[in-house]
Formats: sequence, C-alpha cells, structure tokens
Amino acid sequence: MNTQELDKKYVLPTYARADVEFVSGNNARLVDSKGKNYIDFTAGIGVISVGHANKRVNAAISSQISNITHISNLYNIAPQAKAAQKLVEASGYDMQCFFGNSGAEANEGAIKIARKFGEKDGEVKRYKIITLNHSFHGRTITTVKATGQESMHNYFGPFPDGFVYAENMAQIESLLDDHTCAVMIELVQGEGGVAPQDKEEVKKLEKLLKSKNILLIVDEVQTGGYRTGEFLACGIYGITPDIITLAKGIGGGVPIGVVMTSLKDVLCAGDHGSTFGGNYLSTAATCEVMDILKEYKDSGELEKNTLLFNQAVESLYNNHKDIFTQKVGIGMMCGLRVKDAETLGKIITNAKEHGVMVLKAGRNTLRFLPPLTITKEEIDEGFKSLESAISNI
Repeated sequence: MNTQELDKKYVLPTYARADVEFVSGNNARLVDSKGKNYIDFTAGIGVISVGHANKRVNAAISSQISNITHISNLYNIAPQAKAAQKLVEASGYDMQCFFGNSGAEANEGAIKIARKFGEKDGEVKRYKIITLNHSFHGRTITTVKATGQESMHNYFGPFPDGFVYAENMAQIESLLDDHTCAVMIELVQGEGGVAPQDKEEVKKLEKLLKSKNILLIVDEVQTGGYRTGEFLACGIYGITPDIITLAKGIGGGVPIGVVMTSLKDVLCAGDHGSTFGGNYLSTAATCEVMDILKEYKDSGELEKNTLLFNQAVESLYNNHKDIFTQKVGIGMMCGLRVKDAETLGKIITNAKEHGVMVLKAGRNTLRFLPPLTITKEEIDEGFKSLESAISNI
C-alpha cells in the first residue's frame, strides 16, 4: 500500500487532506514524493518558524537525544529551565512558565489558573470566562467550548459551563459580572480570519479588567514567537496581560505549548501537570529556536523580510481587486479577504498545482504564515507561482 492507501485504511478521517505527500524541505521549499518542488507559505500552520530542516535546530535535537530525550517533570530539566528563561526575558514581563505539548493544552492551563484565581479570591466564586466570536482556542472539550464558533460545538456536548461570547471588544464590558474571572482574547484572530483587534479597544479593556480584578488572558499560540514582528503581539499593543499562551513557532516543529503568567502563587504542586510537557527534546529545540529568532530580529533581517513579504501580498491584492476585497493581518501573519468561498477554494487548489502552498481561514480569507526566515528569492518565486495560479481561475 502507498501512503494514501494506508492513511485511508488506518487513520481516522478528521482531515480533508490534499493529495500530496512531502518528503523533504529546506527553509521555505518543499519537495513531494513525485519530485515536484513547492514554495511553502504555510510553515505547517505557523509552526516551522525557522524553516524546514534548519541545521541549527536539527543539531540541537540530535545532540539532546544522544543523551536524554525524556525523564519526566519529577526532576529538574536543564533545557526546560533555560527555555523558560529565554521566553520570559524575550517577553519583558515578570512571569513564570508551565510547559505542555500544544496550544490547546496551553489554553487549558490558562483556564485552570483563571478558575483557581477566581475561586480563591473573594467570597463569590468566579468562574466565567469571556471570549470573542470567531475566536479559536483549541480542540479539547474545554477549549472547543472556549472557542467562539458555534459550528465547532456540534456533537461534543455537554460542555463545561462558564464560557460567554462577546460579539466584539466593545460588548465585553456589558457581559462582565460578579462571576467573571477572566477575559481571553487573540490579538490577531488566526482561524477566525487573520483579524487584528483595535489597539485602543484592547488598552481600554486591559484598564477596565485591572480595575475589577479580572484577569486578561492573551492567546498568542499563533501570534507569538515573532510572528507579528515582535516576540509577542502584546508588545505591539502595549499591554501587560496576566496570562499568555504560546505554542506553534517557538518549537520550530517539535510539539510544545507554554503558559506564561505573573500569577506565580496560584497553582501549587499537584494542581496541574503534563507527562511529556517541557521534556528535554522539546525544550532543547525551543532554546535553539529562540536563539535563532532573537538573532534574526536583532540583525534587522526579520523586519526586512516582513516588509518584502507584505509588499508582495499588497501587490497581489492590487493586481486582483476583482477577487480580493481587503488585505489584513500584522507582520508575517497576513491574509487577503476573498470575494466568496468558492473562489478561495479554487485559489488554494490552483496554488498547489502551481507549486505554492497557502492556507484558508474563516471569513473567506487566504492566509499566509510563511517561515519567518523565508528569503527574497523564495518570496519572489512563491508569488510568481501564485499570480499564475490566480490568473488561471
């Protein structure tokens, strides 16, 4: 049996897979099992931040697994402690970290911190968490309920109580009550359509929540790790959340999730845990990814390539205003609104045929999440192929 046949027979059909199997990669380039070359504008949905087959990350992983891969969180783990230091110092906040394996697990941790905070503070038990419509916070039972997309709630109830959805930032204040312990937002909604929040509304919300002793949780699973140009989108918005969640790009392809919080005394031994979270393998990779990205940011290369990529997206938008209605996003997390879902589907299919990988997101959005280390040559080649793909619709 070939891979497609094995997949169909043995793997649950939870993904509508494209008919392609990749076998190798180099930075923003991919090669499939038939030898066809592609430019990757997806980075594994924002995961491969420092490119495919990054030699430094591979060397760090190889060195680590030659010694210890996993030992459990019952003992001190040197790369975990170092990764926490790098993440906290890059954030600029006075926080501590908990390590898991995914963005959903990070958000579960954030919810548990908020719920315990609400239980121990004051006489009235506070457990409600407000999230936004079109948000996406994960696929577990709790994080699916935290996600403000009704279509994702089908079949899987009953759900944990206590999640309330706001139509927009302006509506959040009217939903706060004596049982609210936290508000959880994405500063740029990824799966919801690459939709940035308004900066002044976010700052106003932060001030309001602090006045009411309600926590602000910022889900930076997709925006974190320099995806928006700074290590955290929080830095762009000029806010100081109580809890931040990270995953995706900080591991460079190795599964990792992180909760960062200034609430250092809420959880105690036994309150939370993860068998694999923060093990030697994942945190050794994260340490190297963080070093690479910091160097890339400090050298000015990230800013330069972000500008080049956004200029290419803007040019594509201007060349096809009969198809695209708006350019959206921040940094290397950007998108183009497409006039209808049918056209968006055709673009993604044609793009694959022309050797360029792109993504879709909610609200009929063509989404771009390239490796942050993408080169000018890869940008030029990818958008040339994308132009051909769109012209053939």
